[in-house]
Amino acid sequence: MITIRKASERGHANLGWLNTHHTFSFSSYYDPKHMGFRALRVINDDVVSPGQGFGTHPHRDMEIMTYVLSGAVAHKDSMGNGSTIVPGDVQKMSAGTGVFHSEFNPSKTEYLHLLQIWIEPDAEGITPTYEQKRFEGETKGKLRLIASPDARDGSVKMHADAKIYAAQLAAGESAELKLPEGRYAWVHIASGSVELNGKALSAGDGAALEQETLISLNGTGDAEVLVFDLA
Repeated sequence: MITIRKASERGHANLGWLNTHHTFSFSSYYDPKHMGFRALRVINDDVVSPGQGFGTHPHRDMEIMTYVLSGAVAHKDSMGNGSTIVPGDVQKMSAGTGVFHSEFNPSKTEYLHLLQIWIEPDAEGITPTYEQKRFEGETKGKLRLIASPDARDGSVKMHADAKIYAAQLAAGESAELKLPEGRYAWVHIASGSVELNGKALSAGDGAALEQETLISLNGTGDAEVLVFDLA
């Protein structure tokens, strides 16, 4: 069974410096029918104005991923990390017992477009960790594992029974992923358009897959897609 959540159905807020869409309930957007999917709790689709960003704020007991679609993120945190995240990078923070961080768009002219992703961890109270890896070129034409519980194939490590795959598909390109029995999946179209198991999806759309054994993606326009394999 595939349940589609169209981009237009998401929560939306425009704060001037931040134009954001929420796939699941977040901040002032609350929908009891969309509190998350399995362990996937947040997909925020954020566009941040030049020179603006999120000031220092806390997190705890959450696996937090930053995935940049265009522009750059200047990141600083209480673990002593300071980095710049650009398209092709994957950043993960395991917030655990607590971490403070800030995220800003360092450009004076370019907008920043990113996805903020939260996944509920298997255990609370772990020691916070930070990881950032580059996958430039590795997601073109295929589903590339970018996050997993065991860091397999060079993916970043998450403290959750979940895997995240990313793909960049040109029109006519396809990719498949088998889902073991009892697993669930969420597919998020970050940009462009695809067919998911024959169903047409475009930028901002999401889809929940239950009792499906195969994820089949076919690019109908240059597209960037994230797939979440969930317990």
